[in-house]
Amino acid sequence: MENLRSVAIVGRPNVGKSALFNRLAGRNIAIVHDQPGITRDRISAPSKQGDFVIWDTGGIGGKGETELLTEVREAADAAMREAAVILFVVDAQQGLTPIDEELARLLRRSQRPVVLVVNKIDHPNHENFDTEFTRLGFNEVLSISAAHGLGIGTLLETIAEELPESEITDQQSPIPLSLAIVGRPNVGKSSLINAILSDRRTIVSNIPGTTRDAVDIAYRHGKDDFLLIDTAGIRARGKHSTSVEVFSVMRSERTIRRADLCVLVIDATSGVTSQDKKIAALMQKAHKPSIIVVNKWDLVKPVRGLKETLATLIAETRERLFFLPYAPILVTSALTGENVERLFTAIRKIRRAAHERVGTGLLNRIIREAFATNPPPMSANKRMKLFYVTQARGAEERALPTPEFVLFVNDPQLLGDTYARYLEAQIRAAQEFHGLPLMLNFRPRAESSGGGADEKKVAERGQRKTGNPRREKGRQRGKGRDGDQGGHPERSGA
Repeated sequence: MENLRSVAIVGRPNVGKSALFNRLAGRNIAIVHDQPGITRDRISAPSKQGDFVIWDTGGIGGKGETELLTEVREAADAAMREAAVILFVVDAQQGLTPIDEELARLLRRSQRPVVLVVNKIDHPNHENFDTEFTRLGFNEVLSISAAHGLGIGTLLETIAEELPESEITDQQSPIPLSLAIVGRPNVGKSSLINAILSDRRTIVSNIPGTTRDAVDIAYRHGKDDFLLIDTAGIRARGKHSTSVEVFSVMRSERTIRRADLCVLVIDATSGVTSQDKKIAALMQKAHKPSIIVVNKWDLVKPVRGLKETLATLIAETRERLFFLPYAPILVTSALTGENVERLFTAIRKIRRAAHERVGTGLLNRIIREAFATNPPPMSANKRMKLFYVTQARGAEERALPTPEFVLFVNDPQLLGDTYARYLEAQIRAAQEFHGLPLMLNFRPRAESSGGGADEKKVAERGQRKTGNPRREKGRQRGKGRDGDQGGHPERSGA
């Protein structure tokens, strides 16, 4: 479906398309590297300085894995069909090439406004480098330097003139839920997104590492808006073949931190591997709402004993990822589409859970009974005492606020990890908080203090994220079960 306010950036490899994309988006999204053919998928992002969406595409006509060339070309062709305006980027310093001329012929048949963007005019001595490109016959020819931001203002003005009028509305759109699809290479992350979209927007290939960028895709399911983020497969550090791959993995790790919810995709044919556990540990450490998707069910689905096989697969996955006990497990086939729709059923259940609260009276009874039934262990001849507990209000600006509980105690340093997990289990017995981690913040309070005012303020304003965990050690504890792969929950100040 055509986007009336979208701009596609096309061109042969290594002419600076991704640099221009990042410049227009106002942040580094696409990977910029001097190796040709880095961008393979279509990547989209809203422009920071204009009311339109930008598409970055794979280089057309470049060298690379033969198996991918056709799909890269198809992805670029689709962007050209759907875009309202096309930015045709060429390299001023390399000059006009036969691929540029062939692509110009293709673009003239697209029946879309085309702006010829002569990139890499980085120095006054380069000003005459754009002359030979006038032979391509486009009305709009602009010289820019994407790397240095030269000529971008004029380019934005030209784009605004070519775009159709936008429909202005006073109603503010809700913030979309960002959904990071993460996992090892070749487990079916891009296939899952394609199954969701019913569109070959991301490139699916059996070559591990096909997706190099974190691809942001706007998507509406029913009345809900989402931002689907297809990430590069996260390999073990020792197996990175190139600097580009190292950068891709770093970006995937950052995507986990910026996403509202993480979907960990696992290959049903191999089960949970040590690398899957490491990726899950990143999600746990970031305190992210999580869903586990066991993909490629079509390859292991038996003719008989279906329920037993399914139950065994879920149980084995849960056992291996025991430190994410709150994450629901879905068994799907991205290839056939089986159970893919259940992903959004699970997401809506998690969204509802994120706004659930445990009454203060009930919460205090639960925790006091927990202390009475199983008192905290002694530490240095002292025992932790509980004065009061309340559930902080979630951050309203977040799409999925993490449930936070503030416990006023005599000394947070007396708390052990095992006992903190015990207290979390008692809270979950009263309220499941499906798919959500819990944050337990332990705050010191003198035994003689009245305490009422502080507790009321906490309940009203909630708890903000803490700063340096080393400097504020012992003041806050984000809970999740930990193992050899999950690490220990950090203590930090509130």
